Formats: sequence, C-alpha cells, structure tokens
Amino acid sequence: MKTADPELMRAINRFHVLDTIRRHGPLARIEISEHTELSSTTVSAITASLIDDGLIAPRHVGDIRNGGRGRPRVMLELNPGAARVVGAKVSGSRLVFAVTDFQGDVLSELVLPVRVDRQPPDVIADLIEDGVRRCAVDAGLALEEISTVAIAVPGVVEHGTGCVRSSPIFQDGGVMIAAAVSQRLGRPTIVEGEANAIAMAEHWFGHGRELDDFVLVSLEQSLGLGVMHGGQLFRGARGLSLNLGEMMLAARPEPEARLFAHAGEAALSAAVNDDGRLRDVIRLGGGMARIRELIDAGDNRLGAAAAAAGEALGVAIGNLVGLFAPPRVILVGSALVLGEHLLASLRTALAAALPPALEGIADLIIDPVGDEVWARGAAAIALCELYGAPWSTTGPARRMGSGSAG
Repeated sequence: MKTADPELMRAINRFHVLDTIRRHGPLARIEISEHTELSSTTVSAITASLIDDGLIAPRHVGDIRNGGRGRPRVMLELNPGAARVVGAKVSGSRLVFAVTDFQGDVLSELVLPVRVDRQPPDVIADLIEDGVRRCAVDAGLALEEISTVAIAVPGVVEHGTGCVRSSPIFQDGGVMIAAAVSQRLGRPTIVEGEANAIAMAEHWFGHGRELDDFVLVSLEQSLGLGVMHGGQLFRGARGLSLNLGEMMLAARPEPEARLFAHAGEAALSAAVNDDGRLRDVIRLGGGMARIRELIDAGDNRLGAAAAAAGEALGVAIGNLVGLFAPPRVILVGSALVLGEHLLASLRTALAAALPPALEGIADLIIDPVGDEVWARGAAAIALCELYGAPWSTTGPARRMGSGSAG
C-alpha cells in the first residue's frame, strides 16, 4: 500500500487547522480537533508551531462553565498581521486590486479603468505591477511586506505553472504572466482562473460560506466554472481551471455547437453586429448594461438572443447538476445585469433538463457581486497557499509554481 507523503500530510493538516480557526474562531484546541477530526495530539503540535511562527495567537478568557470564575480557557485566533497579500482581477476593460490581511479582511482596494485586452503581455504585466505597488501604498505597506500576489484572469489557466493557456485578454496562448509579474515585483506571484477566484470569494465571504461543496458559473467575458468540493477548489490536470464555455451542446465539430457561441457576450452582441455604438461600449466594458437598455427599449433581436443564451445556460447548468449533484449553484458575472431577459429562460430550461430524481437537489443563487469581490477572491487563493505552506519566523519557507520570486 502506498503511504502518503508526510510533508504533504503536514501541509494539509496545517491548512485545515488554520482554515478552521479562520471560519469558526476563536476556538479552543478541543474544538479545533472536533471540527477537523484530527487527534488532540496532532492539533496541539500544529497549533504550537503556528503560535511560534506568529500565525495564530492565544487569547485567555474566563471559564464560561464557572460563570467567569476559575481557570481561564485558552482560545486561538488568527494573527491578522501575519501576512498581507494582493489579489488582482484582470478583465478586458479594467484592473481591480485588493490588499488583504492574513484572515482576508480588506486593507485597500483599487480599480484602474484601462483597456488591457489585446495588449502585449509585457504591457499587461507593467500595468499589474503599477496597480499592485499603488494598492500596497494605499494600505500603508511597503512592497516587501506583501507575501504573495495572486492574479485572476479569464480563460484556461495552469495554476501550478503560472501559464495562461488561452484567454480573451491575450492574443496568443502560453503566456507566463505570473513569472513576468513576479520578476517585476520581486514577490511570489500566482495566476488563477477568474471563476476559481470568485468561487473562493463565495466560499470565504459569500453564499458558499457555510458549504464545502457547491458549483459556481461565471458569466463574464468568458464562461467560467468553479467547483468547490470538500472545501477545496477542484482543478483539472496540471491544475487547469475549468472552462464552461467549451461545453458541447450538440454532437457537431463546429464552434457553434459550444456553449460560448450561444451564451457569451460576443454571441449576444453578434445579434446586432451592425450597431457601431454597441461595439464601442463593449470595448469599454459596459456591453451587457447597454444590451439591457436596448432590450428594455424594445430591441427584439437582442431580447431573443438573451432568451436563447439563458436557455443554453439552463441546459449547461442542468448537466452540471446531473454530474455533481451540488447543494447550491451560484451564478455571478456581468451578464446578470440582463435580469429576467436572461434568467427566465434559464430557469425554465434548467427545470426541464433535470431528471426527476434530482429535482430540488440544488438551490440556484443569483449573486451580482462587484469587481472588488473577484480581487478579494484572488487574494483568498493566495492565502490558501500560505495556510498550507511551511513557515519560519521570516515567512513561508517554500512556494509551489514557477511564478515564485527567488
């Protein structure tokens, strides 16, 4: 029988202890043991190490079993100042940044409304560098006080290597954006698919906070998929993010058989490709809001396109529920501004796509989160890696991925 890697098991256990304290703390050691199902001996050893490294701190409180008299209880809580990270969301028309402390509380935020799609990777890396530096200053921090930078981008991303295999942001595939940003900042940098970033934000701060299993569908510039299982993000081979837009809706090799051809922003705007003003608005990042205005004003072509997009999404989500049987499906993204023009047909198609045995299994949550939450989710991705990394008194001892700064 193959035995588990001891270092990996220690990292997993450390992560679960820290994450449990974050989610439920302050906690006594016995309560940590109950939540994590780790032995009291293991919890004591891990928490002692975490205290030595300055990641958690003890708090002595009165013994509630004796009306505040008697021996105080030792409760453990995160040390917010143990680390600071920067999360960034890169979209076609803006860059969004958030600095958070070790427990995920926001210290500063920054939005740069600049069109970045189709810019050369070096230019995009320069813009990210400028945003990170400015956001750190706004938080009252020197760059050296930032432990990790995490970048969320649309498309297919290799989390482990920092490679963006394909994205509407970049003209070419195989862009090593994490390494480029790390070289500029001299800070460890990771890259993540944007759907995974917002899924982590929902798990830490939003509609997935009380759940360890849920599915998230991102209706942004690309159609992303985030799957949370057992409190962890599910990634494919090589740490790949999941691209829902590539789901086949028919057994045909043509691009039109894929979901993005029916439900993406480009598919919606193609219904009125003779409208030059709409094309300009889309370039500036306000395409979905403008489409909603036109539908409300009586544009039947766009209304039909929105209904068709909702129907295609309903079928796709029905397939996801059939595959994963999640207790919750969360919808986020700019397309939600279309409201019932999109959602009415989505709900109808979803109900029709579900087999009777799965009716009522999954709640459907519509969450029109702002851009800053995506950046905060990217920061949470960085914190998750720090939670599982070995630490010394000077910081995390190692990092995974090629975007690490030496």
